[in-house]
Amino acid sequence: MEAQMVYITTATKDEARVIGKALVAERLAACVNIIEGMNSMYWWQGEIQDEQETVLIAKTRAARVEALIERVKQLHSYDVPCVVALPIRAGNPDFLAWIEAETKTAT
Repeated sequence: MEAQMVYITTATKDEARVIGKALVAERLAACVNIIEGMNSMYWWQGEIQDEQETVLIAKTRAARVEALIERVKQLHSYDVPCVVALPIRAGNPDFLAWIEAETKTAT
């Protein structure tokens, strides 16, 4: 099993909670972490933006990433949400096994 961490930014903590709850409830992620108070600077529509955002980090299996990205896009308020997956190269084997168990779809 290849585990992944998926980094997502949201406009607010409330939005992060809605998305996070859906990802966990639908077994697209074993768990999510929500981190408030990030300052983001980026180009959007020809101007530099300077905004407060909330970070959502989801832990999942590589096989679930595509479905997770599509679900985030459905729920997200942004036209082009940041949703990027990073491989977990090593970690606590018990935690990685837990991610695998919690992100299995019902058969």
